[in-house]
Amino acid sequence: MEPIQEKKKKKKKKIPVSSAFFLWAFLFWGTLTGTSKANTISSSTNQQKLDRITALPGQPPVSFKQFSGYVTVNEQHGRALFYWLTEALADADTKPLVLWLNGGPGCSSIAYGASEEIGPFRVNKTGSSLYLNKYSWNREANILFLESPAGVGFSYTNTSSDLKDSGDERTAQDALTFVIKWMSRFPQYRYRDFYITGESYAGHYVPQLAKKIHDYNRHSKEPIIDLKGFLVGNAVTDNHYDSIGTVMYWWSHSMISDTTYRSILSHCNFTHVDNSPGCDKALEYAMNHEFGDVDQYSIYTPSCTSVSANATRHHRLKKTLIRRRAYGYDPCTENYAEKYYNRPDVQKAMHANLTGIPYKWTACSDVLIKHWKDSQFSMLPTYKELIAAGLRIWVFSGDTDSVVPVTATRFSLSHLGLSAKTRWYPWYSSGQVGGWTEVYHGLTFATVRGAGHEVPLFQPRRAFQLFKSFLTVPNQPIRMSEIIPREKLVEKQKYFQSIHKHTYLKGPLDKVTSVVIPLALATTCGFMIARGIYNMSHGIGKKE
Repeated sequence: MEPIQEKKKKKKKKIPVSSAFFLWAFLFWGTLTGTSKANTISSSTNQQKLDRITALPGQPPVSFKQFSGYVTVNEQHGRALFYWLTEALADADTKPLVLWLNGGPGCSSIAYGASEEIGPFRVNKTGSSLYLNKYSWNREANILFLESPAGVGFSYTNTSSDLKDSGDERTAQDALTFVIKWMSRFPQYRYRDFYITGESYAGHYVPQLAKKIHDYNRHSKEPIIDLKGFLVGNAVTDNHYDSIGTVMYWWSHSMISDTTYRSILSHCNFTHVDNSPGCDKALEYAMNHEFGDVDQYSIYTPSCTSVSANATRHHRLKKTLIRRRAYGYDPCTENYAEKYYNRPDVQKAMHANLTGIPYKWTACSDVLIKHWKDSQFSMLPTYKELIAAGLRIWVFSGDTDSVVPVTATRFSLSHLGLSAKTRWYPWYSSGQVGGWTEVYHGLTFATVRGAGHEVPLFQPRRAFQLFKSFLTVPNQPIRMSEIIPREKLVEKQKYFQSIHKHTYLKGPLDKVTSVVIPLALATTCGFMIARGIYNMSHGIGKKE
């Protein structure tokens, strides 16, 4: 290579061939790199546009944007998770991002969370159209529904053995991969306030994913996931304490006999993963002969009369109570969702089942339920770690659920040993007690009165109020929608006293001669009622 000469024939310092080549290569590579980055951003934006839902079949007009599609979480096995994003009704650019996960393991967040709990739409009975949910959570946040793990709903794997080898650890890792890759597709949500919510077996999914994200952020030079906290309801928490609390609920709500109650407690060692034959026999007797035809997920509401729904529910419930795993709620609304999401035009609008392979979309995967491999025995150590990390943690419980009942959750959480910050008190919704709550140092617990396993399904207004308080009132009690004046409370108290006088009582229970022993002091589960106590629902009366 000849040196470049000036017109005056002055000698110019030569640039060595190797230096010139590398200078050119550097500039060219820089151009390629810049182009590559631009192409990556452009590619993500393009995929985001492709995921946009213009309108779902039978959908009423809405002003918010919707997106749905697949994110590959494992290239080697061909695992891809399906999502559905419903952006906030207003101020979507600034409102937080909330991920919703249903439990199972193996149940769909689209079938339950999106279609009968917190999503913007409900499916009508024929599966022909949608109608609006007045208390949709996207009034307060951008809601991201995820069908997880692979094999649930529209999520899939190209490796069939994955379906028989799923478990907590891989589900959490795939979910983390999903969030990271999804935020590459939707860069506007990077660094946005991010929360994880869910229910039932998501009592595992939610804190496990929160821990994965927390660990990822600690080791990342530039963490893009701004995890603020999580909210989980009727959550599977600790196999041992949950089981004791569940049996206590059955007995205290007259669902089982004293004999069966004693039989379960004497034969079942809930510290073991596998039950003894005597334990299984006692549990099966309770389910087959004593529970009756009552919806275990909401014991005071009518059960679905559909033969297929009842058979499916009984099958899953049986596994639930014996193995201490809580599966998705299975009312008739599940049937409506299955009708709707199996429609080819709906799948096309949602960019689902792109291969067109004929298969039935179901609300829960029986294969995953049957073959679940690893299930963390207790989530309490994970809770302790995340509390120490300073995350906002709220746990709520519908009080008419007998599968993961309020007594189970309270019993499990009590073993965290947290001190109370704000003591137990009622919170109100529309002038009525919406539930009760207690704020601990590091965690808030709340009950939702009259709600079953799927709290937002049975008490949508109260659930929405709880969610709104979670987002807006960090580390504080639930905001009361109405403060009832003291005068009204006094009036109510006088009224109850007037209609509950005990002049009609005869015999040894006429007078109060002893006390109710609190649960913490009782030797068995529930209340130990001493002789002479009456009117338990309104406390202890005065001696006459």
